[in-house]
Amino acid sequence: MTTRTIQGRFLLRPSEKLNALAIGVIARAQRRYDVSIHAIVILSNHYHLLLSVENAWQLASFMNFINGNLAKEAGRLHQWRERFWGRRYRATLVSQEPEAQVDRLRYLLAHGVKEGLVARPQDWPGIHSANALTLGESLEGLWIDRTRKYRARGIESPESNFAEAEVLTLEPIPCWAHLSEPVLRERVQALLAQIENDCRVRNQAAQSSPLGVQQILRQHPHKQPAHSKRSPAPQFHCFAREARRALTEAYRAFLLAYRSAARHLKQGHRNVQFPEGCFPPPMPFVPMRP
Repeated sequence: MTTRTIQGRFLLRPSEKLNALAIGVIARAQRRYDVSIHAIVILSNHYHLLLSVENAWQLASFMNFINGNLAKEAGRLHQWRERFWGRRYRATLVSQEPEAQVDRLRYLLAHGVKEGLVARPQDWPGIHSANALTLGESLEGLWIDRTRKYRARGIESPESNFAEAEVLTLEPIPCWAHLSEPVLRERVQALLAQIENDCRVRNQAAQSSPLGVQQILRQHPHKQPAHSKRSPAPQFHCFAREARRALTEAYRAFLLAYRSAARHLKQGHRNVQFPEGCFPPPMPFVPMRP
């Protein structure tokens, strides 16, 4: 999952307050929609989540809750009253191949380093999975009950009176779910060591150094980067060509079935059967059959 701020502005710049609010929102969403989160990283202008869901409705509800509430909290914190997100979230399916899952985990862990911001993933001052997955550090945050706070308007009361503690739980990626805790930590530490070494080699070759934590924290939240590097997102994250072909064919079949059903519905036909796992235009979500 990827979501970016409007114009790449640093509206998610790390701070103790923002970190607590962001974790609180995401942890509340996790508890509310029972989503398995495997890794998380929030940079200054975008964030990534690696997660497992049962269906598209669960994913849409989960992300709608996060993006709606995170935009309100971060916007309130930074006095930003305009549009917050550049576009809706982007969801990219990861295949069941172990290689693809590990590659995505490594990609998230490399954030902060691959952008030339810090020398080690553990140095990122914002929300990052590195220490949580290797040291067992708890990802704790605060959920502010804005409804209760609004109902108490007119009464002098600090915001802390409406705060509730939330804890974000990280689960192993599916292909590592059978491993013990010590083995899991060793494997994540090995990925972090590779990332750190690659960063060192790259910086030596370019004769450069990371931006550093102090410079990151000095950036104004309303500022936008001079250059924003973007690349087209793949339709799927796969390792083998056969896996990509199978997912592409499955999606093509789903798309054809959806378009056919939509065409018949537009022509006035009743009892149109839309494919499982989709959102028909005027009708509720079509659940997967057990």
